[in-house]
Amino acid sequence: MLEDYIGFIDDVIWNDVLTYVLLGAGIFFTFRLRLLQIRRFPEMLRTLARPAVNDPAGISPFQALCASLAARIGTGNVVGVAVALYLGGPGAAFWMWLVAALGMATAFAEVSLAQLFKVRAGDAYRGGPAFYIARGLQAPRAAMVFSICLIIVFGLAFNAVQANSIAGAAQEAFGVAPLWTGVAVTIAAALVISGGVTGVARFSAVVVPVMAVAYIAVALAVLAINIDQTPALLKLIVSSAFGFGPAAGGVAGGMTAAMMNGVRRGLFSNEAGMGSAPNIAAVATPSPHHPCSQGFVQALGVFIDTLVVCTATALLILLSGKLQPGSGVTGVQLTQQAMNVHLGHWGAPFVSIAITCFAFTSIAGNYAYAEGALAYLRFDGRAGLLLLRLGLLAMTLWGAMAQVSTVFGLADITMGVMAAINIASIVLLSGLVVRLARDYLAQRDAGREPEFDPALLPELAGVIEPGVWDRPPAAGSRVAKKVGEPPVAPVAATPAAAPATPGGAPRQPGV
Repeated sequence: MLEDYIGFIDDVIWNDVLTYVLLGAGIFFTFRLRLLQIRRFPEMLRTLARPAVNDPAGISPFQALCASLAARIGTGNVVGVAVALYLGGPGAAFWMWLVAALGMATAFAEVSLAQLFKVRAGDAYRGGPAFYIARGLQAPRAAMVFSICLIIVFGLAFNAVQANSIAGAAQEAFGVAPLWTGVAVTIAAALVISGGVTGVARFSAVVVPVMAVAYIAVALAVLAINIDQTPALLKLIVSSAFGFGPAAGGVAGGMTAAMMNGVRRGLFSNEAGMGSAPNIAAVATPSPHHPCSQGFVQALGVFIDTLVVCTATALLILLSGKLQPGSGVTGVQLTQQAMNVHLGHWGAPFVSIAITCFAFTSIAGNYAYAEGALAYLRFDGRAGLLLLRLGLLAMTLWGAMAQVSTVFGLADITMGVMAAINIASIVLLSGLVVRLARDYLAQRDAGREPEFDPALLPELAGVIEPGVWDRPPAAGSRVAKKVGEPPVAPVAATPAAAPATPGGAPRQPGV
């Protein structure tokens, strides 16, 4: 009975509300930023390739990207794509591409805001949606709800789901009992998260590139071998996306099924607008020294997750000929059968190893998100961090051995609340995002290295953390001037004398 209620609420939130809200946010920011993610795609690559700034309080942009990809690239990139193709046909891949292209603009917006409103707590930077909700919108209670939801979802529940996927894959391919898989994963997770956000970032910077490159390399090799089928395959994807061609006829719902399953898979996979990735992106020391530079880097993360990794899975399945609507073969079974066609008896073990790597890095990345939310709640001392780590490890061990469908449903509902708060906040702060983007691009187009000057946003004096964006003026540095449109209405200036709490929100009565 409980599962039925949870499933009903989950369906209403994600199928009837948030899917359209997240998609709408992507469209809104795409046009508000004038197709920035397409026009300025080279800037994403240029920013990522820049040398890191030596700052002991932060991590490098590359480490932040890898840590966010560690959380983004999970079992959904292997299993979820197979489900989307089974339910929506080949055309689902097209809609995944589209939603990722739109989501890049949303990711740019939320990460730029996270960088702008980050704080320095002790010897490290902290930031994320809770900080720009509290500081930019003066809504500390909403920020608190967001933080609690994020800890429940990413710090606890989703790790049980990822551990369950690892245990299932290990049992299917190698016959390992879930208990022993759970113990091994829990011990490995303890070693990684013991180093905190910095430890996760270092681990991700080594493992994620190797993991992603290996998986993509297999897909490219298969594509090269079947290069003669590529034009027909692309034609099939596009025609099926709009309900044309014989392939679409085998899927109930035609174009609608392709669109809804592709859109949902894309949204769930890249997390754009969910408010998760900004928590780790805010910890990075940007290079160039401007909030938008990390916005560009994390927009690239959406591209890598969906347009590269998810596409690799889709192409491997479609080229195998194993996609048969109505056959009942879907999820990990479909992916394994596809890989068996391409790799022979190595197919199933390869899929199991891929799922294990993707799921384990997600556990590590999820911890980094949760620690950022814990910092906002001012509970990131030794006791708070110990409780978070023990909770994560307990859920990981339990998830490897249990049926987690109810937990996953509750996590989905909680994440829906989190995403709704975040989307509303970044839309209200969208004018500020536009001004930041114009400032960055104006400097870049003038041949200067973009550098953020807090004096450009006088209405945020006392709201932006003092000292975080200060830098001694370099020779020939620009003179501060106002750039862009008028101040966005929801951003209210806080008197400079107002004391700030360690969590970053100006202290207010009753908070």
